Amino acid sequence: MCLAMPARVVELKDDDQAIVELEGVRREISLALIEAPKIGDYVIVHVGYALSKLDPEEAMKTLALFAEMQAAGAAS
Repeated sequence: MCLAMPARVVELKDDDQAIVELEGVRREISLALIEAPKIGDYVIVHVGYALSKLDPEEAMKTLALFAEMQAAGAAS
């Protein structure tokens, strides 16, 4: 199963590339599929590509749900 995760853009690079951060982990991804990304934007990332921008409030809700699922799995 593959998941698309919200991540925050922390650096814009040349050629539609960017560095995003999720829980302290930074990865280089492609921004070629979205328009006008900015530092601080949340994007949905899947297999190295930003698929869309995400409202910051919605990103926080989604990340909280993933954290909740992870905690529940660890408790099992």
